[in-house]
Amino acid sequence: MKFYRSLAPIKALTFDLDDTLYDNRPVVLRMEAELLSWLHREHPQTQRFRTEQWQEIKAAVSRKHPAVCHDVTLWREKQLQTAFLQLGYAPEEAQQAAKDGVAVALSWRSRLTVPPQTHQVLSALAGEFPLVAITNGNVDTKVLGLDVYFKAVLQAGPDGAAKPAADLFLLAQSMLPCSPANILHVGDHLLKDVAAANQHGFMSCWINTTHRSLYRNAKARSLPHLEIRELRQLLPLLQAHSQS
Repeated sequence: MKFYRSLAPIKALTFDLDDTLYDNRPVVLRMEAELLSWLHREHPQTQRFRTEQWQEIKAAVSRKHPAVCHDVTLWREKQLQTAFLQLGYAPEEAQQAAKDGVAVALSWRSRLTVPPQTHQVLSALAGEFPLVAITNGNVDTKVLGLDVYFKAVLQAGPDGAAKPAADLFLLAQSMLPCSPANILHVGDHLLKDVAAANQHGFMSCWINTTHRSLYRNAKARSLPHLEIRELRQLLPLLQAHSQS
């Protein structure tokens, strides 16, 4: 554990989800593979698109509809719909095929195993502090068994603009019984979590599970209040601050 800034008394916490409470990369890779397999099987015309073309379509959607980037589910639906239209599908057919594709993606999105340590730490913290989750992703916390620890789970898109925008932080703050200066936000991303939390008046905790150097990281814009390598390092720290 490393300290970079002074901590105020901690009265509540907010948590990022993906790559903070579990390793998100394997499930996303599996989801993308399963979706592509479904597309090739159910809509063989999509086999003409290479990976680069799928990315180009996604980028084109973001340029045409910038607001859609704040909702990863809607962004995927628009990407698929655009692809089907390019393949000559009628608008109604493209829309339905895109919705079917999103359903396939979502069916795989939450097929991951949350580490036991995460459950243990969140259970202990939830007994002492109010917790709110704020995420740019679309994982289903009920499927993962994580929803029971949080007062609320806020998602970019349905609940406002994606981090690092202020929306989710401000909404979380409104749900917590303290000043933002007494809320510790825990996340893995140096821009979307650390810098954003600092900017919006929260304290920040960078969880650095890959042992990266803060000072050699191009995404570092603002020092976190503290850095941890695993979630359980929060427990003695918070126990001490809950008594202050």
